[in-house]
Amino acid sequence: MSERPISTTPSDTLEAAIHTPLPAEADHDLFDLRPQASFLGASTPNSTLRDSFAPPFPSSNNTSGNLISNHSKPELDETPELKLPRSNRKRRPLLLILLGLVVLCIIVLVVVLPVYFVVVKPKQRNSKSHQTATPGSTTTPAAGNPTGSGPGSNVPPALVTTGGDGSTVTKDDGSTFTYTNKFGGFLTMLNQTFGLRPSIRAGHGEKIVYMGMSPEALVADTMTNFLPISSVNLGGLFVLEPFISPALYQKYPGAVDEWTLSTLMRADTANGGINQLEDHYNTFVTEEDIAEIAGAGLNWIRLPVPFWAVDVWPGEPFLAQTSWNVISKVHRAPPRLVQKIRHSCEIGFALHSRLSERSIIRIIPIKPQTNFDFLFSGFNHSGKHGQINFLNGVMGIANAQRALEYIRVFTEFISQPQYKDVVPIFGIMNEAGLTTIGRSQLTSFYLEAHSMIRSITGTGEGNGPYISIHDGFAGTSSWAGFLEGADRIMLDTHPYLAFDGNSATSPIDTGTGDNAGGVWPTTACNRWAAGLNNSRSGFGVTVAGEFSNGYNDCGLFLNGVPGTGHSYGGDCADWEDSSNWSAATKAGVLKFAEASMDALGDWFFWTWKIGNSTAGIVESPLWSYQLGLRNGWIPKDPRTALGTCAALGVSGPSFDGTFEPWQTGGAGAGTIAATSTAIYPWPPATISNAGVPGNQLPTYTPTGTVATLAPPTLTASATKSIDVGNGWYDAQDTTGAPTPIAGCTYPPDAWDALDVAVPAICS
Repeated sequence: MSERPISTTPSDTLEAAIHTPLPAEADHDLFDLRPQASFLGASTPNSTLRDSFAPPFPSSNNTSGNLISNHSKPELDETPELKLPRSNRKRRPLLLILLGLVVLCIIVLVVVLPVYFVVVKPKQRNSKSHQTATPGSTTTPAAGNPTGSGPGSNVPPALVTTGGDGSTVTKDDGSTFTYTNKFGGFLTMLNQTFGLRPSIRAGHGEKIVYMGMSPEALVADTMTNFLPISSVNLGGLFVLEPFISPALYQKYPGAVDEWTLSTLMRADTANGGINQLEDHYNTFVTEEDIAEIAGAGLNWIRLPVPFWAVDVWPGEPFLAQTSWNVISKVHRAPPRLVQKIRHSCEIGFALHSRLSERSIIRIIPIKPQTNFDFLFSGFNHSGKHGQINFLNGVMGIANAQRALEYIRVFTEFISQPQYKDVVPIFGIMNEAGLTTIGRSQLTSFYLEAHSMIRSITGTGEGNGPYISIHDGFAGTSSWAGFLEGADRIMLDTHPYLAFDGNSATSPIDTGTGDNAGGVWPTTACNRWAAGLNNSRSGFGVTVAGEFSNGYNDCGLFLNGVPGTGHSYGGDCADWEDSSNWSAATKAGVLKFAEASMDALGDWFFWTWKIGNSTAGIVESPLWSYQLGLRNGWIPKDPRTALGTCAALGVSGPSFDGTFEPWQTGGAGAGTIAATSTAIYPWPPATISNAGVPGNQLPTYTPTGTVATLAPPTLTASATKSIDVGNGWYDAQDTTGAPTPIAGCTYPPDAWDALDVAVPAICS
């Protein structure tokens, strides 16, 4: 296919190209100025990028301040004792099927180590095997600077094998790949006594000095030096979505979400049954992906993880606990997430499924962000497609109690000293159905979650993670002034153009020069930049947890299974096979991506990769960072996006980089005004679609057995012991888990309880 334009409709005006804004209360999986990255108006000539980037690049509109102070940085000649941290989307079509049972899925937000990130060879090697170098890599370095590409810091001898750009990495299954990192990054492998440990900073002219740094110093340095956040989601790894893993759903006709997929898999024992999901966990994302992410200049990873990583209740078909086993086994095969995260350095858990609503728990090892996605949210990427039964309907309060328990369990694990510096951000709510639930009810939940989390972690900088909440697609501006005095609450927004219902026929393939992308790059800048910066000033720390190149809604299963109902006014076949794209098309999508990145400032692209369909190709190419990176419509270096909006003539309100002290854990953190706490009681006095006051609805009692998260199993040496923790930080937290009250009657299905009779009051 030659330089033919994908879109044939004549170029429209910018105004026509910009989709109609969503209503303020629209619970739609659309854009809305979500706050993840800050875009400032054209910066002054003296403005500089965050201090993590060495080479000068065009001024950025993103001037967000540091979230964590830069403390405890060891000098270059220091060699602190190595401390092994403990381990413990999406979205696609948020279609109008918001109604859904809450599936508490935790999106493990993996903050992959900064672009200069180190690739950790996950294979457990003994000290003898460390002495054997693979082509392009180096052998164990002597005391002093490690060998490899670029300078390094002192590292205990005989513990590390390193290699830079071009090194050969042998995976756990014996296969190899070549580590490519043009930013000066390198990979490191420590012996099994200490576990895998990456070098956090490598490249961009920076000195590589962290191979022996303590987790505390790594965390402080990451937040201070690696904003803006340039990162990807590992969507579809532990929380399956039809458009990300289409072949699995094509194999089982009738599967529309993970609930129905799991049910059909369990019945298919001849082909492995439900254990097929474990195979997916181990192969969909491997250490080679993490190495590629690091080599792409990305510095975080956001990873969705389901609530069933903790447990399931009777009647729920999900594969319980297995994903957590994969995540926590730092010494296991390459596919293990923690190892992958170590390749990158930052991990985040996010509960991406919830009981009738969705939450995300993002755990990020170095400055991880945790997002908690509650159960029962009704999205096909939150476990079960259908009704919203979280803070909505007869089981609204009971399901919210269960959601709070999952938040508690994850908080207890990630607050342990072995892991607290690995998870800097915990997102407790992802894409809440605000218009269905109600702002007052949702605020009551957020306040209760905040109080519970801080009762475990304590308040102020260094005590537990940032708490991330989603804007509920109500627009970031509606959250200004939210719970002033709260301790480190972060706003997460998901700006998408794909789901606004517009035909999106204005051409994007308008050439390969300055006019590439048509109206779409300017649309991204105008749509998102000002809102994110205003949110940083009016709310506080704001980040774009998801966005994509999907300016239209084309893609196999993007709008759910069977995948019909696209609003795009052209032929979606043009956008479901990138092998036919012209140079102008790729240039247009690239410019749109760069404009989006610059406008958002701090962002997580959704998603890193899309699996092949049964046709053997990626049929949602606009949503695959990896495919775009390899084929020219994603920048090889995300820093080149800086200044795109200014070059397009877009300017707007800027953010001076200064947050209020309490917003980042400083003076006043944790001092929410009594007037706020009084008007948002827990549980809420009323629940939408319940028919009776909140105090007449079914609830659970806190007398059940608590399901804690198991720590990884590590092998200590004869001279070193390893304390991996017991999964529970606060010994004073002895309250039981929510469980049905003996003798009380409950609706038969907590995931489908909107139109059932309210049981008699029972306590």
